[in-house]
Amino acid sequence: MKYLIVCLGNIGAEYANTRHNIGFVVADALALSLKGKFETQRLAAVARLKFKGRTLVVIKPTTYMNLSGKAVKYWMTKEKVPTNKILVVLDDIALPLGTLRLKKQGGDAGHNGLTDIIEKLGTNVFSRLRVGIGNDFPRGYQVDYVLGEWSRSETDILIPRVEKAVEIIKDFVALGVDRTMNRYNNQTS
Repeated sequence: MKYLIVCLGNIGAEYANTRHNIGFVVADALALSLKGKFETQRLAAVARLKFKGRTLVVIKPTTYMNLSGKAVKYWMTKEKVPTNKILVVLDDIALPLGTLRLKKQGGDAGHNGLTDIIEKLGTNVFSRLRVGIGNDFPRGYQVDYVLGEWSRSETDILIPRVEKAVEIIKDFVALGVDRTMNRYNNQTS
């Protein structure tokens, strides 16, 4: 069985430690945990990982966040992965810092990367793992906040949550979305 794990972020050193790039952080942690590495390919950095007899094609789109759908559509088609085997990992300002929420479908919640994926795939029926980055910013400063770098206190909270996100991805692949949602969505730590 093959899965497409799409981890959202923006390419370039200037975005490396920003809140919007939490998907890339999770992707790197997942690859490290399964002893894989990323190679730049068409529209994405790609790592092919093995876990419990399954293949995980993990992508970090190189299209920039707002055009992520192009990379997802390309890799979904190339790898012949159905939408029920896709998991998108992204940041979410509506969730408190460090909160992890797995859903098997839904809207874009104002996230431009997700908007583009839904548009390009023609469906919103695919799983997504939202990583809460909080919303500690004054009105009108959302862009500055999501493209801002993590503070030391935020990093201390997020490190164990990234490890938990990797566990959730592995369980999504091994157990399926419903069992994984039941296992993790009500956990606080």
